[in-house]
Amino acid sequence: MRNSVVIDTVPGLSYADITREFEAPVAAVFAAHADPDIYKNWVGPRGLDTRITHWDFRTGGGYRFEQVDAEGNTYAFRGVFHTIREHELIVQTFEFDGAPDEVSMDIMRFEELPDGRSRIVDHGVFSTVEALEGMMSQGMADGVQEGYERLDEILAS
Repeated sequence: MRNSVVIDTVPGLSYADITREFEAPVAAVFAAHADPDIYKNWVGPRGLDTRITHWDFRTGGGYRFEQVDAEGNTYAFRGVFHTIREHELIVQTFEFDGAPDEVSMDIMRFEELPDGRSRIVDHGVFSTVEALEGMMSQGMADGVQEGYERLDEILAS
């Protein structure tokens, strides 16, 4: 695969840097993060049905969505959009209802690349090293990779 997710962590520190390039311009990649009707079709791993239950994409807004697997298990996520700068920046919190009181902060920068390509650089800060390790052990890397592969398919169509 041409564009794989790169996740950099430093042992003993509670942050992860996630980088991913896309064969699409920043405007399209940003829109896929902003529009709930697009977002629900790519976020997370394959095999989960995503339902947006709250979406207020603006500085100071918030979101909540649920993902349901084939067995009917529901996984819910929520957060606050702290800062939105169109085609440039999303700063948001992320909380999994299954791990209450563990909130991460994501600072996603959208970068234009030559030839109509783009890159997302996401600096995710967790409350503790253990919280980051827990997310990694629960398949965060696979979920991000599969989600962005699904986004590639949407952007290509």
